[in-house]
Amino acid sequence: MKPRRPMRFADADYPCEPYPGRRPEASFVHLDGVGHELVGVPRPRSPSGFVLAGDGVDLDYWLAEHDAAPVAGRIAVLAYGSNACPSKVTWLRKEHGLRGPAVVLTARCAGFAAVWATGFRQRDGVRPVTLTAMPGVGEEHAVWLATPAQVEALDSCEGADLASPRYRREVLPAAAVTVTGEVKPPSVEAYFGACADRRPMLIDGRMARATLTIAPPPPERGPLAARSLRLEDDETQS
Repeated sequence: MKPRRPMRFADADYPCEPYPGRRPEASFVHLDGVGHELVGVPRPRSPSGFVLAGDGVDLDYWLAEHDAAPVAGRIAVLAYGSNACPSKVTWLRKEHGLRGPAVVLTARCAGFAAVWATGFRQRDGVRPVTLTAMPGVGEEHAVWLATPAQVEALDSCEGADLASPRYRREVLPAAAVTVTGEVKPPSVEAYFGACADRRPMLIDGRMARATLTIAPPPPERGPLAARSLRLEDDETQS
C-alpha cells in the first residue's frame, strides 16, 4: 500500500537540488518553511474552493489570519520548472523578497511543454527549462495564485524585469491550463524564454522535454555534449 503523504511538510522534504527539485503531488500553501496540503471543496461549502487538509480550515480564512489576500483576484502564473518546489519558494523569500503565503495548485497544461533551455543559469551553472508550444502534448505542472507583489518577486527571479530580459511573462490561451479544484482563474500567465540562452535546446533537431528521463550535461562538458543524449519517443511520454 502506498504510504499516505503528510498533510504538513517542511522544505527539507522537498529539496530544490538537483534541479528542478521535488514538489508535492497535491496543491499546497507555503509559509515560513512549512507547507500545508490543500483539498478541493465545492463552493459554497468553501468560499475559496480549498481547505487545509486535516483541520478543514478554509484557505481564504487561513490567508486572512496571516494578513494575506484571498484567492479571488490573485494572478495565476504557471510553474513548470523549479518554482513549484517548496525549498525554491523559501529561496525566493531570501533572494527576491517574496512575502506572504504562496498558494500553489496542481494543474494540467495542454499544447505547451517544459523543455531544456540552450544556456545555463549564471548563479550555479544549472541548465534551466523554458516553455514552448507543443501541440498534442499534455503535462502536469502547477499554478501559483500570486499577489501582485509576489509576481514582482517571480519577475525578478526570472529576469523578466530586466532591460534585456531572460524570460518574458505572457498570457496563455484560455484552454491551455486546467487548474485542479474549484478555482478557475480568468487567465493564466507563463514565462517564455526571451534571450538566446533561454531558447529551447535542440538535440538532433528536436527539443528535449524536461519531463523525459534525460539529464542535461554538466556545464563543464559544454552545450555540444547534449548531442550524445538519447531521446525517447515523445509519443510514449505525453
